[in-house]
Amino acid sequence: MIFLLRNGSKLLNPGRKLQTTIFISIPFSLAKSFSQSTSIPKKQDRVRDHGFDNYMEVEKKIRKVVKFQNLINSQPNQTIPISLLDTLARRLDLGFKQHEPGAFLLKFPHVFEIYEHPVQRILYCRLTRMALDQIQQEKNAVMAQISDAVFRLRKLITMSNTGRIRLEHVRIARKEFGLPDDFEYSVILNHPHFFRLIDAEETRNKYIEIVEKNPRLAVCDIERVREREYREKGMDAEDVRFAFIVNFPPGFKIGKYYRIAVWKWQRLPYWSPYEDISGYDLRSIEAQKRLEKRAVAVIHEVLSLTVEKKMTLERIAHFRNVFNLPKKLKEFLLQHQGIFYISTRGNLGKLHTVFLREAYKRGELIEPNNVYLARKRLAELVLLSPRKAKVDAELVSYRTPMDDGEETE
Repeated sequence: MIFLLRNGSKLLNPGRKLQTTIFISIPFSLAKSFSQSTSIPKKQDRVRDHGFDNYMEVEKKIRKVVKFQNLINSQPNQTIPISLLDTLARRLDLGFKQHEPGAFLLKFPHVFEIYEHPVQRILYCRLTRMALDQIQQEKNAVMAQISDAVFRLRKLITMSNTGRIRLEHVRIARKEFGLPDDFEYSVILNHPHFFRLIDAEETRNKYIEIVEKNPRLAVCDIERVREREYREKGMDAEDVRFAFIVNFPPGFKIGKYYRIAVWKWQRLPYWSPYEDISGYDLRSIEAQKRLEKRAVAVIHEVLSLTVEKKMTLERIAHFRNVFNLPKKLKEFLLQHQGIFYISTRGNLGKLHTVFLREAYKRGELIEPNNVYLARKRLAELVLLSPRKAKVDAELVSYRTPMDDGEETE
């Protein structure tokens, strides 16, 4: 028997080596002689992957930048006096002390432009042309893939145990799924043959309900990956039939017993996230094991449906009941650090971002899309050196005598 593990290198760091693949040969008789348990050990030490954490350090800046962008765009003339920044930053609960918001904006001259009002003679802030172009680029990318967003939302609702999902939960996570701000109209009401909005009498909440289930929607992303692994690498069909791509973080200790436990877990059958399990007897130990693996498959599929293959743990928890996920989600995900990575960086540790490890390589999505590329452009503007902005300003303001219409002798 051959057990495939991918021993991860430092992802999101171009200066380090790529991940390597380790093939571990385990005789069937030896594997059978160990405990018959097919569960991954629950108590796992959390191993940090600095590549993903560094990614979130940039994301932390971007979140604050986006809040300031939205604040400026909400103003009548898309400008805001610098003197009001402290008050508005406290209102938005951005975690700034007095006079810090202005200093924060000065760090990103490619995004925010500070200028003196020609009449009032006070300092104002507005977005730069590059920042406005990036916002429009992202809007265009989101609108151009509406059909894909409709497909993703249909798959998301198909996974639910009731065939419906709360509208508010989708609204909170709309950016992750590539939905526009007006998705209630442009996606739901504009596609009545796919969705319907209903009001729940018992809770007075609005729900999105799928009109008709389509078998084409019930194909998981991991199933396509398995087929590719089987066809391209010629792996044994029995080994990849129920397996996930396991890519442990650097420094993760893999002992002999743990390897065998993972090998057994990889071969454990489970119910598809799109399969209706209401008719099964779920009281047996075997059924509980299959349910645990099904929960991994559900979270894997949810992350695969996002445009950036990542989502905060808190937003995944909104769907816990409709997807039959475990109550202690963080502890559950830490059992599977080779499939998911939880980063606590960003937003003062109040949020936990869950990454789909297999989707990233050296800090980039392996299969990027236009929405991801548009958002990446904002990260590039945030990371640009302020010195470059000063040089650009000097080049723009430079005028030769011929430029000013003056004649040279």
